[in-house]
Amino acid sequence: MAFNVTCSPGKEAAAAFMQVTPHLPALVIYLDPVNMAIQLPSTLDGEQQLATFCRELAREASLLAATIDPDGEPAPPEITTPSHVLVHNEFGESGAGH
Repeated sequence: MAFNVTCSPGKEAAAAFMQVTPHLPALVIYLDPVNMAIQLPSTLDGEQQLATFCRELAREASLLAATIDPDGEPAPPEITTPSHVLVHNEFGESGAGH
């Protein structure tokens, strides 16, 4: 199924991890006023597929944020090959975050 959307976040836009049920985690994107939930694919390796997608989404969103707001939060180190590793609350050698 193909599904294409173009949108812009409103003033109250946000994203959140949500546990719909104990076995159904989801990424919920509140675009103000539209909401979208990304849930586990119904395949045997659905958890791995969703984890891989979320890591790629986080990396690419961080690159976009660094491009449009270079003086904001530090971007993660440039990755030449996808390793799908996220680093939280650590600053690079730039000294950012002081």
